[in-house]
Amino acid sequence: MGVRPQRRGVSDEGRLADRGGRRCVAIARIAALALAFALSACDKKPPAQAIPPVPVTVMTVTQQETPVDFIFTAQTQSSREVEIRARVDGFLDKRAYTEGSLVHAGQVMFVMDRKPFEAALQTAKGALAQQQARLTVSKANLARVLPLAAQNALSQKDRDDAIGDEKQAEAAVISAQGQVETAELNLSYTIIKSPLTGLSSYAREQEGSYVTPTTSGLLTYVYQLDPMWVNFSISENELLRYRDQITTGQLRFPPHNQFDVTLILADGSVFPGQGHIDFTNPAFSSETGTFLVRAVFENAKGTLRPGQFVRARVSGAVRPNALLVPQRAVLQGSKSHFLWVVESDGKPHQRVVEVGEWHGDDWFITDGLHAGERVIVDGAIRVSAESQLKITGEPGKTAQGAAE
Repeated sequence: MGVRPQRRGVSDEGRLADRGGRRCVAIARIAALALAFALSACDKKPPAQAIPPVPVTVMTVTQQETPVDFIFTAQTQSSREVEIRARVDGFLDKRAYTEGSLVHAGQVMFVMDRKPFEAALQTAKGALAQQQARLTVSKANLARVLPLAAQNALSQKDRDDAIGDEKQAEAAVISAQGQVETAELNLSYTIIKSPLTGLSSYAREQEGSYVTPTTSGLLTYVYQLDPMWVNFSISENELLRYRDQITTGQLRFPPHNQFDVTLILADGSVFPGQGHIDFTNPAFSSETGTFLVRAVFENAKGTLRPGQFVRARVSGAVRPNALLVPQRAVLQGSKSHFLWVVESDGKPHQRVVEVGEWHGDDWFITDGLHAGERVIVDGAIRVSAESQLKITGEPGKTAQGAAE
């Protein structure tokens, strides 16, 4: 009974050992199969997916004579801006106009105190009367002296004195007449009138103020509205660029530089009526490096007011044999502008170009492109050098419309 349990224990340990060995072998086989399956899966590549072609619209570039406009920031100016000033010293009695209203030539605007000037005129007239009386006496005396001197009844000195007195009296009358005219002129200056028809400004001096021509003589302004001047400036760089383009045949100005000028107001509306350039300053400004150009506009309705900021569109120049492409076809690179050109084999090619001014929704191309080449317009931003293209037509047309 004691030996039997010992054999049973040995037998159990053997069986456990056999089971463990078989389990290890099974695990090793499973691992080997998994490794082989993984290796076989790695050898198989996924099927390549074809990249769809990029839909684009293409236009053929052509040379054409294109009118061009130049846009400048401008400011309106009255063609006659007059200062209304006091010309004599005195008190301001009355403002006879409505500030900001339209005044006409000869209309009374201010009235000064007339009493001192009326008194001065009376004094001058009195002095004139005295001198005229003196002249009358001198002439009568001379008339008596001359016959006596001719008979040697009086000395030559008496004759000369009588003649001198008469001449002095004549000169005194002339001087007194001048004083009267001066007094009348000063009296007339107390009525201050507008010298032109135009828009009045606010009054700088009010009733009761003492004004003098030297210190407080400015009373207001009057601005003539018709015609109206429009001033704008052209920089030296712009002028030199235009000259170079004219020399190379890229730009042509109208005969005798007869440009048409259109005004674009602050709200985007266009002022009715065309203007023309009537003056260009021959000298550049030493402060801004620009020279002044002035256009003149008829402004009978007073739509334009002095000091408005507007845009002046100058028309009349032409770019012969110009190349134009839509702005959306031109892309901006890190160093330059470029666009995509479709080669004869149908593949896109990146082309660096030099751009000029905008013309509506188009861009002038000054270098890097030739007439007859095809340029990608819509879809250009999605194109690369390896792209397959699907040309759907011309810009603004459907594929069906392009085919038709």
